[in-house]
Amino acid sequence: MEINVLGPLTAHECGVSLVPSATKPRQILALLALQAGHVVTVPTLVEEVWGTDVPRSAATTLQTYILQLRRNIAAGLTDEPDRRAKDVLVTRHGGYMLDIGAAGRVDAQEFECLLRAGRSAFGEGDFRSASDQLGKALNLWRGPALVDVRVGAVLELEVLRMEEDRMAALERRIEADLRLGRHSELVPELHVLTARHPMHENFCAQLILALHRSSGAWRALEAYQRLRKALVSELGLEPSPKLQRLHHAVLSGDPELELPGAAMDRRGGG
Repeated sequence: MEINVLGPLTAHECGVSLVPSATKPRQILALLALQAGHVVTVPTLVEEVWGTDVPRSAATTLQTYILQLRRNIAAGLTDEPDRRAKDVLVTRHGGYMLDIGAAGRVDAQEFECLLRAGRSAFGEGDFRSASDQLGKALNLWRGPALVDVRVGAVLELEVLRMEEDRMAALERRIEADLRLGRHSELVPELHVLTARHPMHENFCAQLILALHRSSGAWRALEAYQRLRKALVSELGLEPSPKLQRLHHAVLSGDPELELPGAAMDRRGGG
């Protein structure tokens, strides 16, 4: 079974789509997929589907949705006579669990594994491996998480967490690339990111550093002024002290802004 949630929801078993067209069963499948291998309790499923407006028939209706999902799963198990739909969407005490099997995959779980590996490599100073692992993690995304699923209170938090992890992975991958001396290659990407997120200070700081090291101080100073204008006009705030210190360092030509071991990193940054 292969399930993707980092973008539109897709789920296939032996090439057969398992995703229902109805809204509420899609929500249930998405939540079970995000917790694959773990029990999702009935109250959690009910909260996701109905929120605080729970009908008296919720328990019975939930069972109907589970049966619909099992029928979809059964259609994909025609070539696997030893597996039944109940073996995949398993009833457990107090809830249900999606068992995708040893060969199954959920892209969100794969993303989390790659993210942990990338963070670990970064912490150990292995920036090449960190960039590689985090790049692979980011490449799993095909758009906003669960973009075609109506999300309730439970899935909303899950989507928020995944999107925050995505942004953190992107920041860390760019930082690893900066450590590798890939400044010129990063400038176009960072220009796009700062245009999309005009008040995101970390992306701006990374752009300033990449521009300073590849194109000279004046373009880096322009990037700072764009951020400052956005913050002042939208929020009435000045950039953070950290970003102001970076600005002053560019103005003064602080040698601390140069890449340590530049010759070594140039050899490894291509």
